[in-house]
Amino acid sequence: MKRRVVKLWSVVVACAVLVSAVAAAAAPAGAQAKASTPAIAARVPKDSVYQLPLPLTDQHGVTRDWRRHRGAPQIAAMFYTSCPDMCPLIVDAGKAVEHALTPAERSRLGLLYISLDPVRDTPATLAALAKKRGLDPAHWALASPRENDVRSVAGILGVRYRQLADGQFNHTSALVLIDGEGRIVARTERMGSQVDPRFLAAVRGLLATR
Repeated sequence: MKRRVVKLWSVVVACAVLVSAVAAAAAPAGAQAKASTPAIAARVPKDSVYQLPLPLTDQHGVTRDWRRHRGAPQIAAMFYTSCPDMCPLIVDAGKAVEHALTPAERSRLGLLYISLDPVRDTPATLAALAKKRGLDPAHWALASPRENDVRSVAGILGVRYRQLADGQFNHTSALVLIDGEGRIVARTERMGSQVDPRFLAAVRGLLATR
């Protein structure tokens, strides 16, 4: 079963990267030069999410490609700050995993939360949420992609969404465990403060190999 899951995610990653490449090819030459970094992509595994170029602007107003997280395991999720119901539970789920780990384990894990709503989720808005929820900036990165990159990163993380007429989003909710090379190791759709024991075991198993 594990091999089938890994193979499935390899296909998902490849499809998302292809979509991104087509979008880049349609962009002006200058935009392509900024967005495309083939030398970096060539050095990561073919089933890595980091095959996808993805500039992210974090809660500190710094814009960097998400490949900067390469080398350290990450829990990735998608959310948006004005979400009234599910997104607070997505944050709770990340905090639950974090709190279940030892200090040594926590120091080796990052939590990367990517916005579905980059138009409204400015650095100031992201920073306000991080402060409100008590998210340690040493471990938590809240970030917004470019608006035209949202669909690609959602696809690569297996998140389905659609924007509603009132500006809110219907979306699936998941935590995705990514190893240091960007391979998807595990995922859970159990949100809230009760940690998923299988997902937690996968996190601890991954951290134990470092």
